[in-house]
Parts: sequence; C-alpha cells; structure tokens
Amino acid sequence: MIYVGIDVAKDKHDCFITNSDGEVLFKAFTIPNNLNGFNDLYQKIASVMDDVTKVKVGLEATGHYSYNLLGYLIDKGLPTYVINPLHTNLYRKSLSLRQTKTDKVDARTIASMLMSDVNLKSYSDTSYHNEELKSLTRYRFDKVKERAKLKTSVSRLVCILFPELEKLVPTLHMASVYALLSEFPGAKHVATAHLTRLANLLSESSKGHYGKETAITFRDAAKASIGSNMPAKSLELKHTIKMILELDSEIDEIENEIKIIMDEINSPILSIPGINYRMGAMIIAEIGDFSRFDSPDKILAYAGFSPSTYQSGHLDGAYAHMEKRGSRYLRYALYNAAKYVCHWDPTFAGYLAKKRAEGKHYNVALSHAVKKLVRVIYHLEKSKQQYIKAA
Repeated sequence: MIYVGIDVAKDKHDCFITNSDGEVLFKAFTIPNNLNGFNDLYQKIASVMDDVTKVKVGLEATGHYSYNLLGYLIDKGLPTYVINPLHTNLYRKSLSLRQTKTDKVDARTIASMLMSDVNLKSYSDTSYHNEELKSLTRYRFDKVKERAKLKTSVSRLVCILFPELEKLVPTLHMASVYALLSEFPGAKHVATAHLTRLANLLSESSKGHYGKETAITFRDAAKASIGSNMPAKSLELKHTIKMILELDSEIDEIENEIKIIMDEINSPILSIPGINYRMGAMIIAEIGDFSRFDSPDKILAYAGFSPSTYQSGHLDGAYAHMEKRGSRYLRYALYNAAKYVCHWDPTFAGYLAKKRAEGKHYNVALSHAVKKLVRVIYHLEKSKQQYIKAA
C-alpha cells in the first residue's frame, strides 16, 4: 500500500510518500500550487504504484486552498482522504511530547494517520461535486445576512426621517414602502408630494392593495411628522433600499440554482414537512456524503450538537454544554429546520411539547428535536424512503 501525506498551503504543498512497510519512497518534497506541481506529484505517485486502489492520499481540510488539488487527485482516480486539522494536531501530539510543527512534519503525520487507518473515509467524486451546493448555500447565507443588516439600517433611517410611517404599515420591508421611500425618502418629501403621483406609485407597487386613501393617510401623517429633514440621511436611505433590492434579485438567482441541484439530487429530506429547498439544501450540502458517518450521532458531533464530556475523579459531566464545534452552517440549518418541522409535523410537535412538559427550556427542548430530526434524516437518506407524516 502506498501512502501520500500532503500539507496544503496557499502557494505550495509539502508532500511525503511512504509504503505499508514504513519505507520512505520519497522524502518530504515541495510542489508549487499549479498544474506543473500537481503533475509532478502524480508522476511520483505513479512511479511507485502498481494499482490505483492500493494508494491512499491524505490532506487536511484547509478550505479553498485544497479545493483545486483535491479535484485534480479525484479526477486521476486516486482514493483521497480529507482530514480535519484538529485530528491531525491531536495525532501529532500523541506521537511526541515535543512541540514540533512544520509543514514537512505535517505531511509525514498525515501519511502516518493513513497508515494507522484511524477510521478515515475517502472523499468521493460525489462529495467533491457536492461542494457546488455547499458554495451556493453558504453564499446565500452570507447574502441574507448582509440583507438583514441593511434592513436594520432602513428601520433606523425611517425612525429619523419619518417615524410615523412604521405604525401605518404591517412592515417597512415591503415593496410598496420601498417604492415610496425610494422616490420620497423622508416625511418632508412625502408631505409635498402630488397626491395623484403618490396614489399611483402606491397602487402600482402594491398591485392594487393601496390606493388614494392610503396615499392621503401617508401624506397627512407626513405633514404632522416629527421627522427630521436631513438630505444626507435621505440619500443613505435611497441607496440602502437600492442595495436591498439588488440583494433580493441575487438571492432569487442563487435560490434558483439551489433548486436545480436539489431537483437533480431528489433527496427525501424534502418530504419532511417544514423543510424547504433552502434549509434542505444547506443540510445536505454540509453533511455531504452520508456514508462518511456511521451513525446519526456522528452527524450531531460534526454539527457541534453533542454535549461536551468532562470526567475527572468525582467530577462527572460538570461541563455538559453543547460543543459548538464543527459546521456552524449545519448547526444553523438543523436548528432552524427543527423549528419549522415542529410546527408543521404533528409527531415532532408532540415530541417538543413532551420535552417542554418535562420542564426543559424551549432551546433545550428544541435541541432534543434536532437530534430526533437528524436520526430521521439519516434513516431517510440511507434507505432513500420518503417521510410519512402521521395522521
């Protein structure tokens, strides 16, 4: 068996190649992060291997720095293992008490981990291409977060320029209000607006829900408003709304791409009441290949939902809090999905009510629902069965 350890960096990668007899086939060497470097590595591996199935290549999960090399290795058909840097660090410390960490040492450590066969799962072609879905869901997450900040800014600016408006509408963040404030960004602007223009603007943007009566209400409120006349704030409000509308369009485009991939995957997770394309896609993308996990508990640990364990002497479970390690995106998606599932599915609603009746805080009870949800998702993905909603 041939073992290849690779320590990934931005501009170069350190590599080490050995075999199952412990013979060093290639001492630690460095390749540049380009096609010539990748080819050089593959040629070295090819020169010592007889069968591609008798090769194991390992590298640390270093985000986007490892992505191109990982794709190259998979395209070459080499069984490749992506290792958590935390595991590498702990393994290296277990080998020696000395504080020794260099890129070349890490490459050797990764090769050693492959040799010890510490329950590692190879990174499949499906896992690699699942990165597309992960990229989209994380990109959407960041865009939504950015939009939420801008919406907070709108609320702040309206409070300065036209504070009475918020009490006249269900929410400031609706098409008709945005259209109004884009053209008349402040109480002073609305108060002096022509009534016909105001009525037409509201009617068009609200698709007929608002008309002349609403326009009169808004204008009367604006005339009596305590809002400040600040051109700088009005300009900021217009630009902020414009950025929100641009983000809305971008998020819609991202969600359309997510839906296309989810339709191709045809995951049974979407059969669970309360899980839509967005949350379902994030869960699937973050978990990736379900065969990497031996049990639902492993997924919970990966998401950081497992309680930490501390036992020493007579102290046992003194720090039984959630670990909150692993994928924060998966943790976010599972937590939010569980809330909706508990609302729409009677089985989960009953389970949450039972935990609440036991005296548990809502968040604690919901964390139990998350664990139940993960067990259900794991079973559905493994069996490829659809979720059957209780009567």
